[in-house]
Amino acid sequence: MKEIYHINTVSTSNVLNIVQGENYRFTILTERLIRMEYHERNEFVDLPSQTIWFRDFPKTEYETVQDADSITIRTKSLQLDYLKGDMFSKESLKIQIFPNKHLAAQCWHYGDLCQTLKGTIRTLDAVNGSTKLGEGVISREGFTMIEDSESYLINEEGELQQRPQNHIDCYFFGYGHSYQECIRDFYRLTQMPPLLPRYAFGNWWSRYHKYTQEEYRQLVTTFEKKKIPLSVVVIDMDWHITEVKPEYESGWTGYTWNKELFPNPEKLLRWLHDKKLRITLNVHPAQGVRPYEEQYEIIAKSLGYDVNKKQTVDFDAADSKFLEAYFKYLHYPLEKEGVDFWWIDWQQGETTKLPGLDPLWVLNHYHFLDHSKGKERPLILSRFAGIGSHRYPVGFSGDSIISWDSLDFQPYFTATASNVGYCWWSHDIGGHMMGKYNEELQIRWLQFGVFSPILRLHSSAGAFNHKEPWNYSVETEKIMSQYMKLRHSLIPYLYSMNYRTHTCAIPLIIPMYYEYPEETAAYHSPNEYFFGSELIVLPITSVVSEEIKVAKVSFWLPEDLYIDFFTGVIYQGKRRMNLYRDKMSIPVLMKAGAIVPLAVEGERVNDTSNPKSIEICVAAGAAGEFMLYEDDGVSMDYGQGHFVITKLILDYKKEGEFIIQKPKGDINLLPKDRKYQIRMKGFKNPGKILMICNMKQQELNYQYDSIQNEIRIKEIPFVMEQIKIKFTTGMQLAQNHVKELCFQILDRAEIDFYFKEIIYDWVQQDSAKSVLSSMQTLSVNADLYGAISEVLLAQENEPAD
Repeated sequence: MKEIYHINTVSTSNVLNIVQGENYRFTILTERLIRMEYHERNEFVDLPSQTIWFRDFPKTEYETVQDADSITIRTKSLQLDYLKGDMFSKESLKIQIFPNKHLAAQCWHYGDLCQTLKGTIRTLDAVNGSTKLGEGVISREGFTMIEDSESYLINEEGELQQRPQNHIDCYFFGYGHSYQECIRDFYRLTQMPPLLPRYAFGNWWSRYHKYTQEEYRQLVTTFEKKKIPLSVVVIDMDWHITEVKPEYESGWTGYTWNKELFPNPEKLLRWLHDKKLRITLNVHPAQGVRPYEEQYEIIAKSLGYDVNKKQTVDFDAADSKFLEAYFKYLHYPLEKEGVDFWWIDWQQGETTKLPGLDPLWVLNHYHFLDHSKGKERPLILSRFAGIGSHRYPVGFSGDSIISWDSLDFQPYFTATASNVGYCWWSHDIGGHMMGKYNEELQIRWLQFGVFSPILRLHSSAGAFNHKEPWNYSVETEKIMSQYMKLRHSLIPYLYSMNYRTHTCAIPLIIPMYYEYPEETAAYHSPNEYFFGSELIVLPITSVVSEEIKVAKVSFWLPEDLYIDFFTGVIYQGKRRMNLYRDKMSIPVLMKAGAIVPLAVEGERVNDTSNPKSIEICVAAGAAGEFMLYEDDGVSMDYGQGHFVITKLILDYKKEGEFIIQKPKGDINLLPKDRKYQIRMKGFKNPGKILMICNMKQQELNYQYDSIQNEIRIKEIPFVMEQIKIKFTTGMQLAQNHVKELCFQILDRAEIDFYFKEIIYDWVQQDSAKSVLSSMQTLSVNADLYGAISEVLLAQENEPAD
């Protein structure tokens, strides 16, 4: 195959880590990770497989003890015992995990099922609510296994080849509760996640609808007029010919523009690029290439078909010659016209001419490699095809049913996918099909989408199933527009996390138990997750109370202190609380000392490049650091050092200052007229604030919101030197304005005015404990009691009894 389909791997293990004997080979990759092979003719495998690409781990310390019948391999963490010569079985092979302060001794026998914390699945097609998930490499028991015996090998030419028959090949992970170390070594074994292009983190527009060329222009123009940003536009399958003769069964597969809908596609694609948008087309390749396609004759001849017979060129994922022709003749001409990447919509089974070879994996693998042929970073949109699929982002989670149950499953589903390293899911935000019209559901789904890996609005065919914000009520349009703008504001933060994932092996979204593996509550907070290094998110997946106009979620707050990104409310941690939010917000908590860089909305609506103005949101309560990463957003030049890192530091207690360090790297990548804004949440009114730069200092003007305890500093000019923002009286944590917050809750509640007055009177005069005790004597809505309770107890060191 062409060189672009060759993979760069180091699949041969360090010989010092190998213990080999008659019919068996063990490779001690780390003190907690062991490869186990068995073959009756000693035919072991060093080529990369569909799953495993890198086995070149450094030398591991271990010892062996053996006699004629058995061998024992011992590391600091594990002990493997094997009866020589026997095929692997429960009786012949076992691994013990040594006990530690958090985990009792465990013993695994070959063939035992591992009770993992789950991974992910191929698709959510037609799923209404929850569904069974596949296994991951994270387990509360402390051990898991990857079975790689059935995967194909990849030779030096990039082609697939079968492994020796009856070759057993598996990987034992014995990491205990060191979950993040486990995922790092999993990535080390399979390949680090690639760095996504910057535009991937904006809003994607997708709708299964027979747009005309003019309709698509009007759609994009309306988004632009309303200043609602987009970064990627998807044209679903109707871009190509879909109405075909009966002998061709259906028009799902196609590679020829429908000129009735798109009379001048190149002109449209140029126009979309001028609007700073990237374009992807949907392709269903299963039915091959039919004689009516523009490229039929050239691809048929190249593969030896008699074009006079008008035979369909079969789709054959197992044939490398077909694959090369598939890209060269069907995709390259469309890419030349302006298609940026492909949505591979494969739904037609898991079989090919090669036993056990999944065509979806083939499509993902070779499409991603093929997209690497240019100067830009590769990207595809496709379904999950098994362990190792994180190498081929972005994931398309499938055609989910529109329902509250479906929304409620997706946060858990997204976080748990990190347990197999699959970190860039893209859901049909708002749901794909069926269901019914519900504006509140759409708002909540979009809010989750903003705080999910990839935000792609989507809906199925039908006149009434649409997601355009302006087709909802005025209130809903306003909320949806604000959240779509927020998503683009978050790009500096998301892109920095993208770099962290690529270099540090930490997915954007991780379950709570990654950080708190010994906290039982962390395992019972399925929809709560870390969103990057600075935020904890819990999407709302239930309806608001009609009486008090808020919805409830149960939030587990780990130790320390948190400040709500939207409301500014300060929460004391180490407890579980019910949090209440109206339709305008969901719980997004900044840990104390968190630093979140945001792009300030500008005139260039769809532009996702490095922004001219950055707002830095800072949370009080503790020291913090953040590395703002920037590059050109699309090329591979970052690998040659063409990137910039700006370190942001909150020195909370010692000096009482916030520091923007001098940017380091290729500063030509940064806008020369950049400005900073600072938004500091949870701080007590500081009095005087100084800016110190170049040995000079000046007093800064600022605004202070006394309800949200928020300092706003505007228009700090960009300089190529360190900037210090210093509080002359030191930094201090503010106190929640309980009375005002309670008033807001009572004001919007649809309850008797008498109850409002009496409760508010208690709030102004009594302690939190007394107010809540007194409220129990009234016949008031339980959610009203809960919402008042949240405000009264949020900053209490100990919750009331």
